[in-house]
Amino acid sequence: MSTSTSPSERFSNQQVDAVDRELILATQSGLPLVSDPWKQLGDQLGLSPDKVLARFRRMSERGVIRRVAAVPDHYRLGYRFNGMTVWDVADQSISELGAQVGELPFVSHCYRRPRHLPYWSFNLFAMVHGTTREEVEDKAAKIRDLLGADCRGGTILYSSAILKKTGLRLRRSGTASGG
Repeated sequence: MSTSTSPSERFSNQQVDAVDRELILATQSGLPLVSDPWKQLGDQLGLSPDKVLARFRRMSERGVIRRVAAVPDHYRLGYRFNGMTVWDVADQSISELGAQVGELPFVSHCYRRPRHLPYWSFNLFAMVHGTTREEVEDKAAKIRDLLGADCRGGTILYSSAILKKTGLRLRRSGTASGG
């Protein structure tokens, strides 16, 4: 049997020491924008850059954090058109095709979602960004070509607002909040 837990329950169930907590606190708003962020974090906490990386790897392996990744501001980079492409892909092919779509250099994230028939038949989602609407449509056409006969339909859902994206946040007391 599996149980669902809140972010704070998942976090508190992990064995995270004070140094891991300080690393999370130091990076929850982003890595330092310097040539060697691992060294700067290490200097801050009295650790070598290798120990900083090892702690992040350990937290990732234990599920405390999912990943350390860049989160670009697409608008500031000139990508004003953001389209979530949604596809109705044959269930027997979705794992293989989803992996291929996710590897495309212009797909920022790709995932499978359940259908909600009869209202929502789409089960594969892939986000693409472009400087023009036409660029997004060209990228969607490439995805459609890759999906081939296993794709029964698709569309593009364009962003209409910028939403603030945040991950796990710790308060100084060490408790977590979702975001």
